[in-house]
Order: sequence, then structure tokens, then C-alpha cells
Amino acid sequence: MLENKPVHENIILAVLLVAVLMASIDSTIVLLAFPAIVTSLHSNLATIIWVILVYMLVSAVATTQFGKVGDIYGRSRIFIAGLGVFTIASFLCGIAPTDLFLIFFRAIQGIGSAMVSATSGAIIADTFERHRIGRAFGFTAMAFNVGAILGIVLGGFITTFIGWQYIFFINVPIGAVAFFLAMRYIHDKQTFSAKLDIRGMALLAIALSALLYGGIEFASVGATVLNVSFVIIGAILCVVFYLAEKRSKSPTIHFDMFSNVVFRNSILASLLQGMGFLGAVFMLIMYLQGVRGLSPLAASLLLVPGYIISGILAPYMGKVSDKRGAGIIATAGIILQIVGIVVYIFLNATSSVYMVVLGSIITGIGGAMFWPANSSAVMAHADPQKFGVASGLMRLFATMGMMGSFIIVFVVAALSIPRSQAFQIFVGTSSISSGLASSFMTGMRYSFIAMVVLLVIAGIISITRGKEDRSQPTDAGRSDKP
Repeated sequence: MLENKPVHENIILAVLLVAVLMASIDSTIVLLAFPAIVTSLHSNLATIIWVILVYMLVSAVATTQFGKVGDIYGRSRIFIAGLGVFTIASFLCGIAPTDLFLIFFRAIQGIGSAMVSATSGAIIADTFERHRIGRAFGFTAMAFNVGAILGIVLGGFITTFIGWQYIFFINVPIGAVAFFLAMRYIHDKQTFSAKLDIRGMALLAIALSALLYGGIEFASVGATVLNVSFVIIGAILCVVFYLAEKRSKSPTIHFDMFSNVVFRNSILASLLQGMGFLGAVFMLIMYLQGVRGLSPLAASLLLVPGYIISGILAPYMGKVSDKRGAGIIATAGIILQIVGIVVYIFLNATSSVYMVVLGSIITGIGGAMFWPANSSAVMAHADPQKFGVASGLMRLFATMGMMGSFIIVFVVAALSIPRSQAFQIFVGTSSISSGLASSFMTGMRYSFIAMVVLLVIAGIISITRGKEDRSQPTDAGRSDKP
């Protein structure tokens, strides 16, 4: 895997890959099981959709918190505990007797995911020198793509032939293996002296929860006094949080980290790239299922070629970014994703579905270039004492981009078709009537144009991130020192 390097580095990376693989499988496998879950638990789509939403919400809110906790008490401890929480919660999801229990257990699973994702980037930065972390992040990108493919294939197979409960049970043996390997091989040689900023962490958690919950409710039911109030309160609390953190002696987020142009622009590029690209994936699923009448499995399989190519190329692209920096390669990746989405703009109700395959291949190559390069740029320009905070921020902005995409897609879809039907189409239980298909296609094109604009802004931010320096070692935070 990483030639001529100590065996323990390979094992640490392998454990991280298993964790990423598990989380990635879980991100796609649930979608294909929605109709079966609704029937089995005697629920409805408006409730079951929170099986996805609560997971994203909790993960987004908790990542920065656990990043800081990992810096203080040990990143490996938080990572290992996160694996345990995620694995146990997966089992509980599988035995959930009602829809509300399932949503609650998914929230716990989101906490475990946040603990893992907030520290995994920091562990990579601890383990590998700055001039080698790009390739390591390339392998994690490969694991993400492989997991997404497995989730699609396994989700359809398990739901059809075994039972939806096993889409969660499948995490248990994978999580157990990752947990015991992590206990054996991932250790902190040192932690960093600091105090937890309880007030700041609480303010940030409440602010993000209010913002994201208000945004999700807006996408689900439209503008109401309640969800607009949540967004306003969240925005105000973000300002209060910033002012409080500037005066704190041990802040949750060190805003001086953003004075580094490479770090700041890489974080912002991650946010906007997520909002632009992931929204296109959501909209394509609705197009293939609602307009073309494909099943969730058939629709998802059309996106598999892009995932395969992205997974194959990601480690190589990460290695290239180690040598040449992230600016050019990450920006080129965004440009390719723009080209892919432009292909989608020309879709109509009778287009060949191979146009979707072509677009997915182009965007997959772009993703292989962007994700490892951009992630390595974030961690290569962070203070080793703040690797956990940096890793948590990176995951926070990426998750907020994903949730922003979800909100954009459903708001745009609701301009042409009823929101309830939009949800049914998304989970594959309904299709768009011929009378609404034309209106939906018009809305879809406008959403793709909006995503192109977001990606153009992301590209500008990416190319202006400044000159990188990956020559400095990360020995101050290494977890593998003898």
C-alpha cells in the first residue's frame, strides 16, 4: 500500500479505511431500504426521512466538539470510542421496534460517526509526514467510493432477499474488527494541555442545531414562523459564539487558524464543492426514479461507474497533490465536476440514461482529484496541537455542504411538484406524472445551473488558496514515534 514504510503505518491506515468504508456503506445503504422500513414499522415517509436527516444533523453538530476533545484527551481514544458507539448503535438500529426508536438510535450512530470522522483526519496527520498525507487521504477517498458502491449493491440485495434490519447489522462485524485493530495499533504518545470550552461548545452546538434544523424543516414543509425563527436564532448565536470565542483563553475553534490562506480556502472550497456536487447526485436520483421510472437500485447502479473510477484514481491523485500541492489539482477536479453537471443540464425526459453514466464518470474523476488534495491541504497547514480541531472543522464544513445540497434540491423540487411527492420520488415510492414532468425538468435544470455557480465559486476559492509548504514535519503530533 505505502511502499517501504513501517508496517504499523499501513495497519493504522487500514483501520481508518475500514472505518471510512463502514460509514460510507451506511450513507447509501439506507436509501434503498426506505420503502421496506416504512412498511415494516407502519410509519410514513415524512417521519422515516429523519432516519437520514438526524444522522447528518447530529454528525455535523458534534464533529467540532469531538475534534477538540480528541486534542485534549487523545485522538485515538475518541476514535476508538466512536467505533464502539457506532457499532453498538448499528445493532440497536437493526432491532428498533418503532420508527421513533430507529430515529433515536440513528442519532446515537451519528454521534459515533462524529467521533470517528472528527479524529480520523488528525490521526492521518499524526501518522504521516506532510509531504505524504495526500496519498493517505487518497486511500480514504477510495474507501469512501468503494463503500458507496457496496452500499448500493448490498442495500438492494439485503432489502430484497434478507430484510432491512441487516443493512444495520452488517456494520456490527465490520465495526468489531475495526475496534479491536484500533485498540491494538492506534495509540497517542502525547496529548496537548488545554481546557474544554464548555460554554463555547454549548453555544456552537445550539447554534448549528438551530440553523440546520430550521433549514431542513424549510426544505420539508416550506417557510413557517417556527423554522424561520430557528434560522434567525441560529444565526444570532453564531455571532455570539464568535465574540465569546475571541475572548476565550481555550476556545473551541481557534479562529486564528483561518488566517492561513491555504487552510481557510481549503475549508471553504470543501463547503461549496459539497453544496454544488452532492446536490446534483440527489437531483439525479429524483430524475431517474421520478421521471424515468427506475427503481432505487437501478437508478443508483447508473452512478456506480463514477464511484469505481473515482476510487481507483484517488490514491494516485493524492500522491500527485503531495508533490505539486492542492491548488491546481483540486481546482482541476472542480472544473471537471462543472463539466459533468453541464452534461446533466442537457438531460430531458427521453435522454439516454448513458448521459447520466457519462456525467458520473466525469464528476468521479473530478472528485478523485479534489477530495484527497483538498483534505491533505487542510491538515498539512494546521498546527499539530490543533489537528483534532482542524479535522473536525473539515468534516463540519463538508457535512454542512451535504445538508445544504439536500435543502437546495428539495426547495427547488418543491417549486414544481408538491413536497410530499418530492420525498416519495426521492425514496423510490412514487414517480412524476406526465403533467408535472416538464415542470420538474425545468426546475432540475435551474438547480443544476445553481450548482454550477456554487462550483465556480468553489473553484475560484480553490485556485486562490496560495502557495503551499509541505516540507515541515508533523513530529510534534506524531502518534507513531518510538
